[in-house]
Order: sequence, then C-alpha cells, then structure tokens
Amino acid sequence: MRVCVGTIVHHPEDARIMHRQIRALLDAGHEVTYIAPFTHCNVTPAPGLRAVDVPRAVGRRRRRALSAARKALRRAAKESDLIIVHDIELLLALPSGRHHPPMVWDVHEDTAGALGAKGYLPEGMRVVMPPLIRWAEAHAERRMHLILAEDAYQDRFTRRHPVVRNTTYVPPAPPKPSGADRVVYVGHLSAARGAAELIELARRLAPHGVRTDLIGAADVAIRPMLRDAQREGVLDWYGYVPNRHALRMAEGALAGLSLLHDVPNYRQSLPTKVIEYMARGVPVITTPLPLAASMVGRVDCGTIVPFGDVEAVAQAVLRLREDPERRAAMGARGYAEALNHYNWPDQAAEFVAQLEEWATATTGVPARPRRVLPV
Repeated sequence: MRVCVGTIVHHPEDARIMHRQIRALLDAGHEVTYIAPFTHCNVTPAPGLRAVDVPRAVGRRRRRALSAARKALRRAAKESDLIIVHDIELLLALPSGRHHPPMVWDVHEDTAGALGAKGYLPEGMRVVMPPLIRWAEAHAERRMHLILAEDAYQDRFTRRHPVVRNTTYVPPAPPKPSGADRVVYVGHLSAARGAAELIELARRLAPHGVRTDLIGAADVAIRPMLRDAQREGVLDWYGYVPNRHALRMAEGALAGLSLLHDVPNYRQSLPTKVIEYMARGVPVITTPLPLAASMVGRVDCGTIVPFGDVEAVAQAVLRLREDPERRAAMGARGYAEALNHYNWPDQAAEFVAQLEEWATATTGVPARPRRVLPV
C-alpha cells in the first residue's frame, strides 16, 4: 500500500503522526510519502520515507503553506492508494472530483473548542469561525473517512468512527525510580497549557533545591518569560526535543506536570503527557480536567491540584519529595496501567488494518468502520 501523509501545522517529528502512525505503516511494509514542514522545523526526514517539504502554517500565515500542500497532495493522489491528513486546514487542499484515492482525516482535537487558546486570532474571528468549523467537519464526514483521537469526539459527528487514542511506547521493564531533586514538563508551552504557572512554580521550588525542567517548544508570547526565568537560574528550558528523547529525559523525575487550563478543547481529552509520565514511572501532578483527574484518581498514580493554584502544586511536589515510598508506589502503579492499557504497539496492527481496508474498498465512505480500536 502506498500512503500519503500530510501536515502543515504539526512538527514533522510529531509523536502521533511520525512515531506511531507512520512508523506502524513502515513496519508493516507499506510505502509512505510524508508532506510536512521539514525545513521550517530543521528536521531531516527519517530513512524509508519519501519526504515532500512544504512551508509551515504558523499563526495567521497559512496561505503559502496551504498552496504548497495543495500542489503536493494533488501530485501524490496520482500515485497513492490512500491519503491521510492531520490538519483541518488541509481539508481545503485535498483533491476534488471522483478520481482520487480514499482520503482520511485524523481528527486530533476539538478545533472549534481550541479557538480560545489561539491568541493570534482576532476576537471577531473566534465568534464567526465555530459554525464554519462545524460545517467543515460535517462536509468532511460525508466525503471521507475519519479517525478520532478521543471517544468524546464522536459527539460531533453523525456516524461512528474508529478511535486511535494517543497512547505511547511503554518500556518493557520499569524505568528507574523517581528521584527527589527535579520536576518535569513535556509538551508544547503556551498560556492555556499552564506556562505561566510552570514558571512561577519553578521560582517557588528553587529555594527548596528542586529543579524544574521544561521540555518543549513555546508560543512566541511565552518565550521571553521562559528566557528570563532561565537567566534567573530557576528552571531549564530545553526547547523542542523529539518525543522519544524527551521521555527519556523525564525518567527519574520527582513528578511530571500537567497544569492545563479549563478550556473546551482540553475537557474532552486525556492529556498525552499524563500517559507518558505514567509510562516512565513518574508520579503525575495534574489539574482536574475530567479525564486526567479520573485516570490519576482511579490508578492512584499522582496528585490532582486546582486550576491556577501554584501554591497547591508546590506543596504537592514537596510532599512527594518527603515520601519516597509513596513516590515509588505511584510510579509503579502508573507504569503498570500504561503497560497494560496504553502501549501503542498493542494498537498499531489494528490501525494499519483499518487503513488497508479503506484503501482496498471499492465503494464510498462506509457507514461503519472496521471497529473502534481498543486500548
């Protein structure tokens, strides 16, 4: 099977796109053409890929990236058995008419719900765009296959669609026990993801001898705050690090932080970083988003703190530091849960089989998928 994968929004090394889905396709012996912003992100394509470099869509600067992606997708359509795109923007770039391979949209988020966190959008645009986004989702459902990242996204569509959750690669053996001298955050840094709280937390923990490691790219508005805090010596900000390396850096931390705000796009999602911390045996400290709080509370693998309450986070960290047995037990429970229920290789074969079925179908979009993919 020849598969074309496209994104102009995500980093080419995105864990879901490159290290789970594309890797699963390559491991199954399929050919992959990957349309992504390699040069913009200073990424060398992985061996075995046919890479097509396009500009990245950043802020309101999207037209050039969209135009390049449209040309690349139309060329790829002539020689592909399936096209899968990862951005709602690319719905505008897909081949039209009847003579194209089956097309798939991997729905990563509640796009309308995420508008409030996009500071580059004028207020008026945040009002008029949700109905347009819902129309685009309905149009896409009629025209192509969908994959969803969360069960809750089913509510936005009329048919059932396969769910490919954001799981992770779980080490076959438990990682080293968590230490007592640092906390870690892995992921993009933005206001809605708690960047200001993470910086303030670092200032409060530094006098106690606890270092704060922040691993991830940051929004433009956040970068000066991070640089100032790093110059103060209260935290280490590493910038973007490929996911597999970032998670190795997280191992041995006192706690993994997920201080996301209470915004619509996060209420329906289990933050991937929560699963990633668990997979590395790191106790979790999370705000009370429904799925994150449910997971951490059920497994007893961390602490739930109020939204925006930096002092509560600091106290949770210091309590964990003083109780190594509790830390070790939380880390062990989280690791076992991740290994048994959130290990990507357990999902990969079913994901590839679903794409193979769609690629070989001779009819239009089916009323039902193969089945909702298990965790």
